[in-house]
Amino acid sequence: MREIDVSIVTQAVKELCIKANLYLPEDMENCIKCGAVKEKSPVGKSVFDDIIRNIDVARDETVPICQDTGMAVIFMEVGQEVHFVGGDISEAINKGVAEGYVEGRLRCSIVADPLERVNTGNNTPAVVHLKLVPGDKVELTVAPKGFGSENMSKLKMMTPSVTREEIVDWVVSVCAEAGSNPCPPIVIGVGIGGDFEKCAYLAKKALCRPVSVRNPKPLYAGLEEEMLEKINRLGIGPQGFGGTQTCLAVNIEQAPTHIAGLPVSVNVGCHVTRHAHKTI
Repeated sequence: MREIDVSIVTQAVKELCIKANLYLPEDMENCIKCGAVKEKSPVGKSVFDDIIRNIDVARDETVPICQDTGMAVIFMEVGQEVHFVGGDISEAINKGVAEGYVEGRLRCSIVADPLERVNTGNNTPAVVHLKLVPGDKVELTVAPKGFGSENMSKLKMMTPSVTREEIVDWVVSVCAEAGSNPCPPIVIGVGIGGDFEKCAYLAKKALCRPVSVRNPKPLYAGLEEEMLEKINRLGIGPQGFGGTQTCLAVNIEQAPTHIAGLPVSVNVGCHVTRHAHKTI
């Protein structure tokens, strides 16, 4: 049994909250630069130039890459041979978020109650997805999620009778309806299978996969490519000014489901689809 003091988790979460909001993953930055080369619209190319300049300024000046520093979403895989000591792990995670956002001078955007709307002042509580896995390590991924893109996300409870074309067309329609709202070029996370909540989880988790990595199953890798191509045909373009590069990548995650169901969800990510990772 490996003992880990919860203060180590607090520090890791704090660092990841700041890192994720200041620096894009390398594969994401490269994908944006590749999109700038592919873009055929002069106005779209100009917007890409501004996006790349913003990435550079955030890095050089150590300021947030986007003013919406997001709701802190934490994916945590805990080895079953790990024993946390020194306090409550949930409190430790939220303490890390609070310290990261306050000390990192990141915008605090969380309200304690969805109707009363009183800001908590430190961006807590976080949304935490905890999974037990074999081993004695802890894998932490912090994915700040802005709501310009989150608000455009959708879930549909389809049935097994739907065709591949209907699934693709629905995903594309979600992007068409979103238009410029999620600050394109976007990244699309798609969840297929599971049940109502599992499907949404899959779509969110998909946004944490490197945009350069395709689904290992040829069936879903083919769907990713088809969806990407059709979304880019919409012509929405960078920041909605028109162009050929509306979407940078589509990532699909799938899970077993019920014989009577086929849930499909779309979690929309903006051009600063952020996440940072650390192993403890």
